Amino acid sequence: MKAVILAVLSALEVLAFAGALLYFLHRIVTALEKIGGAPDSSLARIAFGVRAIERETSHLAPEVMQLNAGLTILGGKLGVVDEHLTAVTTALTGGGGGTA
Repeated sequence: MKAVILAVLSALEVLAFAGALLYFLHRIVTALEKIGGAPDSSLARIAFGVRAIERETSHLAPEVMQLNAGLTILGGKLGVVDEHLTAVTTALTGGGGGTA
């Protein structure tokens, strides 16, 4: 008799646990659908904005590579300008190492 009561109580406990699990899973699904389930939800608007930014900036990568190459060349040329300015400063100060 005791074993039957324990079996029935265990079955009721399992049913109560399953019921609570289903109830809270339903609440989680409902909350997630409010966040991102509809086309006008916050998540859908964020995804739309991210796609728009990606589309608008997709052409920048090749341009940045070209810009970096140009700036590298310019950096080399500025070294030559620095050498010329140093020579001018030396000539104007009389070659004595004075400050400009």
